[in-house]
Amino acid sequence: MNTLKAPHILVVDDDPAITEMVGHYLSEHDFKVSAARNGAEMHQVLRQSTVQLVLMDLRLKGESGLNLARELRERRSLPVIILTGQSEEADRVMGLELAADDYVVKPFSLRELLARIRAVLRRYASAVFETGAISTHPAPGIRAYRFEGWELNLRLRRLRAPDAREIELSVGEFSLLHALCRAPGRVLSRDQLLEMTRRDAGAVYDRAIDVQILRLRRKIELDASTPRYIRTERGAGYLFDTSVEPMM
Repeated sequence: MNTLKAPHILVVDDDPAITEMVGHYLSEHDFKVSAARNGAEMHQVLRQSTVQLVLMDLRLKGESGLNLARELRERRSLPVIILTGQSEEADRVMGLELAADDYVVKPFSLRELLARIRAVLRRYASAVFETGAISTHPAPGIRAYRFEGWELNLRLRRLRAPDAREIELSVGEFSLLHALCRAPGRVLSRDQLLEMTRRDAGAVYDRAIDVQILRLRRKIELDASTPRYIRTERGAGYLFDTSVEPMM
């Protein structure tokens, strides 16, 4: 399996038999698989790796999988498939209404699970790359974005650091950070970044994106050589790896 190209699935389930069985099966079908037993382990994997889909058990010990799925949907643009029991129809309905892209009922067929994962990933890829689900224009009503103490003010076009300092940004740096804040947790190609920053004509172009990213890292990263926020995804583009809160 080529793990550089394999879609990465995160299985959140406190039953080791389930995570081992699913992990082994999906690995045989060219997926990279990580497992988490709870919300803390889930967030650790998401901080350290790029994940394309989360498979979430709703009945975790001491935690609500539904709340974790809802949190993912609010903070990251990740597809979620929920695992439920046969008698948990109310949870399935609520999950689909509030968070999940699909569900699988336990005990489940591994072939069905694989088919549902592939179908959700296809729909997600189609929405993002073909129909432009990542909008090229800012959402109406949003005045700022916050992430880990930083605030990007769209109306004033200013960036405020966690220590309240104002960080001066060029037009290109502002446009790129704005684009990244609108799609946290997603890998954005250079072409997508060009499209998303088009409204600031001439601000960013072609390989200059790499230069602008480097300059932006020097302003917001503790160490630009080992970036915490703006990660390079080799051969794919850039990922803004943090939770972002839009401010109305």
